[in-house]
Amino acid sequence: MIAQKNLEVKIGKLKLKNPVMPASGAFGVEMEGAVDFNRLGAIVPKSITKNPQPGNAKPRVCETTAGMINSIGIQSKGIDYYLNETLPSFDKYDSPIIASVSAESIEEFVEMSSIIGANDRVSGLELNISCPNLKGDGKAFGMDAAITEKLISEVRQVTTKPLIAKLTPNVTSIQEIALAAERGGADGLNVANTLLAMAIDVETRKPLIGNVMGGFSGPAVKPVIVRMIYQVAQVSSLPIIGCGGIMNGRDAIEMMIAGASAVQIGTASFINPTALTDILTEIDEYMDNHNISDIQELIGSVEV
Repeated sequence: MIAQKNLEVKIGKLKLKNPVMPASGAFGVEMEGAVDFNRLGAIVPKSITKNPQPGNAKPRVCETTAGMINSIGIQSKGIDYYLNETLPSFDKYDSPIIASVSAESIEEFVEMSSIIGANDRVSGLELNISCPNLKGDGKAFGMDAAITEKLISEVRQVTTKPLIAKLTPNVTSIQEIALAAERGGADGLNVANTLLAMAIDVETRKPLIGNVMGGFSGPAVKPVIVRMIYQVAQVSSLPIIGCGGIMNGRDAIEMMIAGASAVQIGTASFINPTALTDILTEIDEYMDNHNISDIQELIGSVEV
């Protein structure tokens, strides 16, 4: 066992004691009985919207081969509840909080980021530009490079907190969107949100998701995300948070070798509530077994 190991990573000026954090929407204070929150690199509560939202039609989740489809619809109690109830519920933990922000327009992203960014409990903002632009044509903000750059740039004007752009994989060139986010002033990139998918019950011939389509996650998407991380790392200097299909420590390490500085865990926690800390332990053991003292040695170390 290596006596002194450094697992610290940085996303802009945000220092994380290790690279493991939950994916927004797959984590809440209810998990405190299963996971030691103080071991996490960061805490990422569910995305917050300005106003309360009921979420999408049910059913919202279905299993598929090697994964799941969900269409929760960012069910939310609104920004006031988030500030007064959600954030204080994590006060007893020392892991930094990254607030995931979802909005319906650039103006709303700016307004919410200004308010949440001013809160001392929040160490960074993850801008969910994978959500639809309701003032545009309904496509996700992150499907358009010009809109992505404009959105990040305008949010950058109202907060000094580190900004992480959560990219959508449902694009022709994720590199183009990543570079737009970098030009806009992002400090990091989340690669990536879920893949758009659909499943049908062949007996009833009806979609298995109430909203017809939803986001596909789980182990089946990992090779796609690894490819995207590698592609983004080739063109952008920003730190990357790998997200999609991580089920164990080796999956997380694979993403880091591809170019990710940190990772987010989502679906794995539904299968195994202790997945977050289990994965952190497995990363630590891998470093021991490979005589690695600094996790920076792994990041972007793929040999091609």
